[in-house]
Amino acid sequence: MAASRLLPATLMLKQFLRKQQVLLLYRRILQAIWQVPSDSDCKYLKDWAREEFKRNKSATEEDTIRMMITQGNVQLKELQKTLALAKS
Repeated sequence: MAASRLLPATLMLKQFLRKQQVLLLYRRILQAIWQVPSDSDCKYLKDWAREEFKRNKSATEEDTIRMMITQGNVQLKELQKTLALAKS
């Protein structure tokens, strides 16, 4: 009986941690976008990031969310590489 009471709390903790990962990814993407020198490109990328996160807001499957976080991290690294190349 005691184990069944703990199960929902565990799921809620997993959801909380996943949400924190998503928010951290969003912040890191925005920080990278702020380094874009062109105002029009910066605005385009901000709008793109906002729409992508809004579009996927309703995802509830754990595997799907993990996959999206992984894809987001890959895209963030690509953006950071592109910005580093543009600065050099």
